[in-house]
Amino acid sequence: MSAPACKICGSPTVEAGTKWGRMEKREFHLRQCPRCHFGFVADPCTDYARIYSDAYYRGEGADPLVDYEFELEHPDRTIRQYEWQGIYQVVESLAPLTPDTKWLDFGCGNGGLVRFCRSKQISAVGFEEGAIAEKARAAGIPIVHREELTDGSFDVITAIEVMEHVEDPIAVLRDIRRLLKPGGLFFLTTGNAAPYRDRLPSWSYVTPEIHISFFEPETLRQALMTAGFRTEFRGYLPGFTQIIRFKILKNLRVRTRSAWERALPWALLSRIADARYGVTAHPVAWANRVK
Repeated sequence: MSAPACKICGSPTVEAGTKWGRMEKREFHLRQCPRCHFGFVADPCTDYARIYSDAYYRGEGADPLVDYEFELEHPDRTIRQYEWQGIYQVVESLAPLTPDTKWLDFGCGNGGLVRFCRSKQISAVGFEEGAIAEKARAAGIPIVHREELTDGSFDVITAIEVMEHVEDPIAVLRDIRRLLKPGGLFFLTTGNAAPYRDRLPSWSYVTPEIHISFFEPETLRQALMTAGFRTEFRGYLPGFTQIIRFKILKNLRVRTRSAWERALPWALLSRIADARYGVTAHPVAWANRVK
């Protein structure tokens, strides 16, 4: 049997080890592309309704660090507030934001970023197909259905910790490109696989029921360009301190904002974490203009 082809560049892939599932209780097989270094789960779960159930969004599924229901109910208390602030700052540093800006948060989870942007008078909506979407809609957050998404209708699209969940990255990126206006901004976050190139199974981010695609910065650049984007490496933009602050606190299993964590030197701590994990190394992208 021939080796599975890379989903980014089409090259043959090689075995990259196995990872035991948290929910499935079985071995998952990892593959990696020697050319573009894309990594992926070769035998992913496809029962998405079960994987992304209500239990998942309560942190009772494959990822115990998920806290979406609490974040939905307590937006002022959750540490996720830092991530929302940071993403808004990053986008604001890359594109003009006005009340006329059309912003889509693709794979928006509980819609917290949408609600935050709308508090800033931005015309933001979310797209989500997991079980949490109905609860977000019931809370008054505008979560659109797939059939409501129209081509070329958004100035900004964000995808925050989404791309690691998708089986066909190029197809999803092309969908996002289609929804953007020419020249529109696409900002995403996903784990940086570069520090784990030769030891992918040891990376805690590899949660094989849900995290199935793994990108190094150059891998992601190639995928974005293939999908019709112009890319730039912009590094540590305004807002990344807050984004990384959230990531650190989440991994420490801190749930709510408090005085003790506010007293920490986050500008320094975030720079140290970024030097280790390369959070800011991924590219940002703009939809290519039609010539």
